[in-house]
Amino acid sequence: MMKLSLRGLFLFLFLAFTTAAQQYDVIVLSATPGGITSAVAAARLNKTVLLLERTKYIGGLPANGLGATDIITGGTAGGLFKDFTDRIVKYYTRRYGEDSAQVRDCHSGFHFEPEAASAVFGAMIKEHPSITVQTQRQFDFQSSNVTKGDDGAIKSIKVTNLEDNSAEEYSGKFFIDGTYEGDLVDAAGVPFLIGRESNETYQEPGAGVTYKLWLGPECEGTTHQEDDAIQSYNYRLLVTNDTAMRVKIEKPDSYNRTEFLSLVDDVESGITVGAYHRLTTEQLQTNMDLASHGQKPSVNTLSAQERVINHIRLPNNKFDANNQALGFISTDLPAENHPWPTANWTWRDNFAARLRSYTLGLIYFAQNDEAMPSWFREEFGVWGLTNDSYVDNGFFPRQVYVREGKRMNGTCFFTAHDALPVDGINGTALPPIHSDSVAAAHYYLDSHAVRKREKGRCGLDGSFQYPTKPYTVPYEVMVPISGPSNLLAPVPASGSHMGFATLRLEPTWMALGQAAGIAASMAIDGGLAAKDVDVGKLQATLLDDGAVLYYEDSMKGCRAKGTCRDIQEKALGSGKVGCGLQRHIADVQELNSKDKLSGGAIAGIVVGVVAAVALIVLAVFFLLRRKRKARGAVNEKSGYGEHPHLDPGAKVPLRDMAVPTAGGEGDGSTSTTPGMGSREASRPGSGRRIEAFA
Repeated sequence: MMKLSLRGLFLFLFLAFTTAAQQYDVIVLSATPGGITSAVAAARLNKTVLLLERTKYIGGLPANGLGATDIITGGTAGGLFKDFTDRIVKYYTRRYGEDSAQVRDCHSGFHFEPEAASAVFGAMIKEHPSITVQTQRQFDFQSSNVTKGDDGAIKSIKVTNLEDNSAEEYSGKFFIDGTYEGDLVDAAGVPFLIGRESNETYQEPGAGVTYKLWLGPECEGTTHQEDDAIQSYNYRLLVTNDTAMRVKIEKPDSYNRTEFLSLVDDVESGITVGAYHRLTTEQLQTNMDLASHGQKPSVNTLSAQERVINHIRLPNNKFDANNQALGFISTDLPAENHPWPTANWTWRDNFAARLRSYTLGLIYFAQNDEAMPSWFREEFGVWGLTNDSYVDNGFFPRQVYVREGKRMNGTCFFTAHDALPVDGINGTALPPIHSDSVAAAHYYLDSHAVRKREKGRCGLDGSFQYPTKPYTVPYEVMVPISGPSNLLAPVPASGSHMGFATLRLEPTWMALGQAAGIAASMAIDGGLAAKDVDVGKLQATLLDDGAVLYYEDSMKGCRAKGTCRDIQEKALGSGKVGCGLQRHIADVQELNSKDKLSGGAIAGIVVGVVAAVALIVLAVFFLLRRKRKARGAVNEKSGYGEHPHLDPGAKVPLRDMAVPTAGGEGDGSTSTTPGMGSREASRPGSGRRIEAFA
């Protein structure tokens, strides 16, 4: 009896200790880069943090092939992101030497192998014993997995331990959604959005249904109407042409060559979606004549590898292989991913398997199918996967690139106008300055296709890029407009489809994650709701930690020697108005910072500005609409006609340029797509850093 009593006492004490161990100050869902920086920032302020991750590995996409960082102005990225890139440089320096090719190819830490990203993220976490990492913990976003108190705040969340399929519950004082999907936001009952707004909603360029030549004008079929479509997903492959480490790509089990047949016509004709690759009748005929003799096109075309993938050099002769925006068919799989944001994990896992099979099938077809020209097969055949990455997963990335999921509806709504120059697209001025900024950022309004190729269309719906200037991101994009008071969402942040098209990059998510971790700590210390955090104190802490909250050209070089804090504080204190004060206003206007205006005066000015802008926008809209009608529509005829990828008036045999493929390619349902990014595609070995197609 004594033994049983002692055993019972031991079991009681063990269970009591275990229960106590389940309580944390901050719980972060998903070990994405934004989730990791949230955890590190909170731990720096002496908070206990639980970081939950569904997979076996931390690091999100940078640890799964996204090795070429998507950023235009590196100086906009400071704080924990700069800590990350500095550590990447040290990672390669320690292994290969300061003057090594690997250090040069890491481009100041912006380019890296997945193993390097994993190691650095792991080291950043390990430095903080107060962070507990639990991998293979799946959160299913039913409301029953979120327990709330009488005040509506989240008390605990339930997850499934995938190692033994057991249920676990963790309690916390504050919660952060670091998921790419916005799953915690969803389960917590916070309003969210999925899909594209119309152009009428916020007057954003590229909003709604939009067909464009890549970096060119809009084309037939553009209506700018809203829909439920989201950006396509793909895998960021790690590839090499180094025979010493190259792994040959084999035919996948569910291979269906009909999905890829349209690639044959595209290669032989030289057709692309690029505005600068438009073909004259003579050029197309020249290409087709060459194709009939088994030779490659000679004018306005792409190399074999550029036709299938957009590849950017990383250290150790490896390349980040992304979707090719200039082609109709590449590694993106548009439309088939549309259910992902609200689908359960069984559906998501099935789609991930489908996407893997499609991706391997595309490359296998391009390298082996006899319908492809022999020169193309030979040229593209030198590429394969790398033999030292993802060894436990067939050398293939473990995670789908989820570019867009559920977008939280926050107390501030970020639109394209928050990233565009105030003097318009291609303007020289900076975007509106948010006085409550917690991150500076700079990338294009960058969207991947939402549908596969459709007959007669010049490009893929939703595939485009618009230039921006360095912009500021307000704290309130992370704060729910309603729902739990102890939740922040740095990754599924608040914004329109077009606004999110630039927010969605890892440097920005990492910056917002750092701000979220600090804000969560401040809320805990002060007993505050997320919306009541003192943003001024938050900004001061961020600046103390080397974050960049505002950027202008005069700050060039600050990344190396400091953050030019005085310039930032002056700009943020200038009284300029952003979406923090003007929710859902498309064209944010600048107020005179010298005028001390009351709330009523500001409201009056805002109403006046909005009315004036609305009239101007309507006038411009109808003018452009008349001009577009005057240009006329593309005239397709059986056999011959005006092709949307040719110079106007070019008469050519269409030769099934839009061959329908399995999954509905040709009818707008689902099959393949291009991607996004800078026009400046680098050549292998060039050593020149470029922006990736995000």
